[in-house]
Amino acid sequence: MAEIGKDDTIIEFTFGLDEPEAEDEEKNKFAQNLLKELKQLDEVEKAYQAEDPNPEAGAKVALAKLVGILTTEVKFKHLTAFLGWLGNRFQDKPIKGSIKVGDKEVKFAVKSHKELEKFEETALKLIEAMSEEKDEQYNV
Repeated sequence: MAEIGKDDTIIEFTFGLDEPEAEDEEKNKFAQNLLKELKQLDEVEKAYQAEDPNPEAGAKVALAKLVGILTTEVKFKHLTAFLGWLGNRFQDKPIKGSIKVGDKEVKFAVKSHKELEKFEETALKLIEAMSEEKDEQYNV
């Protein structure tokens, strides 16, 4: 894998709408609409519905997906453009998720477009810091 912070380093974003009062169907519809757009973006290497790491007993693992949660793979050099796109799609809807680089992960929750812009600066710094630490989990 390339050194963290280099332009071609792949960053995995897992995110979704963080509205507890929203119905699962509403969250899934929102996510599916985003997924269609994500698959068309040049900045996104891969986009898919996030898999459930703890599926119910008896569930087919290949079909165990998280409701309304998406995962994308974005190169470091496209991070700013991707977060801008994300902010435009969510507007002032709350977002919760994680950023993963290799085996290191940063969890985040933002409630507005303005918070997402601030998070972008923090994310860039954290991704750089992640290259200096081993097997850590960070929360923002």
